[in-house]
Amino acid sequence: MRAEDAVELINLFEEHGIEVYVDGGWAVDALMGRQTRDHRDLDIALPHKQVPLLREILAAGGFGHMPRPDTRECNFVLVDARGREVDVHSYTLDENGNNTYGVEYRAEHLTGTGFINGRAVRCIAPEWLVKFHSGYEFDEDDHHDVRLLCEKFGIPIPDEHK
Repeated sequence: MRAEDAVELINLFEEHGIEVYVDGGWAVDALMGRQTRDHRDLDIALPHKQVPLLREILAAGGFGHMPRPDTRECNFVLVDARGREVDVHSYTLDENGNNTYGVEYRAEHLTGTGFINGRAVRCIAPEWLVKFHSGYEFDEDDHHDVRLLCEKFGIPIPDEHK
């Protein structure tokens, strides 16, 4: 997923009123203000009530469902003929910002801001991106992302990444 593609997709979502937050590797690079590595996909978080509109918009752009073993109504991947993947994570929050459905985001997770290719984007907050990098088998990209976030934002490096 090139930076230009990520920005094009984010613009498309926002033009249709979709409240999207960048997650994953692009969120890390947005917080860094520059691209630090290659990205296979664009991870996004959005309110679950906006999923039907997102699916409609992406289908019109040639995106279709990519089956995966972990696919759920609130967590799925869409891909187009050019190989651009959008990894969708949806949630529902109550009036206090607590999760009531879907991927377990809370309002406090959705407070980051950064830049992709010079375009301002909403994203997952840095301390939460570090916390989300735990409890699974890490690859080099995971270690890279955590190291950058910890260095830039003064977050202690978790033991599992030392």
